[in-house]
Amino acid sequence: MNSLVYWGYRVVGELASLAVRVAPESEGKLARTFRARRGVLERFAEWGRTQRDPSRPLLWMHAPSVGEGLQARPVLERMRQRRPDAQLAYTFFSPSADSFARKLDVDFADYVPFDTPHDVGAALDALQPTALVYAKLDVWPLLTAYASRRGVKVGLVSGTVAPSSTRQRGVAGALLRDAYRSLDAIGAVAAADGDRLAALGADPRRIIVTGDTRYDQVAARAAHVDRTAPLLAPLESAAPTLVAGSTWPADERVLLEAWREVRNALPAARLIIAPHEPTEGHLTPIEAWGSAHGIAVARLGTPGASAAPVVLVDRVGVLGDLYALASAAFVGGGFHAAGLHSVLEPAAFGAPVAFGPRIANARDASLLVESGGAAIVRDAESAADTMLGWLGDDDARRQAGDCARALVASGVGAADRSYDLVASLLDGRRDK
Repeated sequence: MNSLVYWGYRVVGELASLAVRVAPESEGKLARTFRARRGVLERFAEWGRTQRDPSRPLLWMHAPSVGEGLQARPVLERMRQRRPDAQLAYTFFSPSADSFARKLDVDFADYVPFDTPHDVGAALDALQPTALVYAKLDVWPLLTAYASRRGVKVGLVSGTVAPSSTRQRGVAGALLRDAYRSLDAIGAVAAADGDRLAALGADPRRIIVTGDTRYDQVAARAAHVDRTAPLLAPLESAAPTLVAGSTWPADERVLLEAWREVRNALPAARLIIAPHEPTEGHLTPIEAWGSAHGIAVARLGTPGASAAPVVLVDRVGVLGDLYALASAAFVGGGFHAAGLHSVLEPAAFGAPVAFGPRIANARDASLLVESGGAAIVRDAESAADTMLGWLGDDDARRQAGDCARALVASGVGAADRSYDLVASLLDGRRDK
């Protein structure tokens, strides 16, 4: 790594560690990111002292947020089932992934410490991993380097690089090149991703195409959803239902205007909307919109939700199951700078999916559109036309939904291939 880039990165890491001690008691995401790491090294050390069995191999999987966690989970589940001799550790970066991580069947789960020599060394001392595996793309330069020096096998699963990724140039490229070069085994989503990973510095001889484990994850969830569960049973209805998931205000401006047109044409139609961040500041404007337009809005779990024309989801962790109720879906992020959220979850239930135009880095969305299982909407008018085309025409909806489900089915199998790659690292079968 270029020395100037290295020391700049070191300074940023040390400042982040300092921010952990002084972060304010705020509900802002950045403040929570720092505050959650208070005591993290002590928690690592305590688990290492009391529960780490050095006679057993340990797999450390890291996924920054929930999306990457969904890619890691199928591998962890197979590892738990097929390798009971192994201990499993899981780390994440974003506070939004905290509740997700606590539900995983692993031996240890916590925030990843910041990427500084002291914190990385302490974490490695505590976990004593046999293999360290990242999900999707994010690799920590110092963690990767220090782990490799200790003889830890390092890998990547569901690896994907967007064609426009900034990692392919500038400071990011200089910072990460050595880390990608150090990876012992890489499972790429597709051949093009493998080529771009090689351009980032990864050894082409260590790259194989394994696919995206999210396809297995969403297919399994759809197959095992319990429609009689307390969450879903009260909401079961014959009404044409649009489930809008992970929406931002920019999405909602288009969606809610379109929904008025849908309701005018289909008075029985129902909307279930799950904002990406269900804070009061996000929920209240949607309720105010309903009041302004004479459309009843009921929060999920309240007595009026089962009959309400608009159900507002005020919690996280339930959207994946709520898609089971969808005649069609709208996925947020396509009108928001952060980019499109997961379109595979509704597709797995056979729901055709609509989303905004910002899909340049969303491979699954492009594949769904090409298959006929999704549509891009650019404004309220096109959104209303698309929704009415599906909700008002059973044959059109069924045909598009079948295309969406078929695309998901075509990707199943990636989890087993990724498990094999990770197991080979755990057994030390990948040579550097």
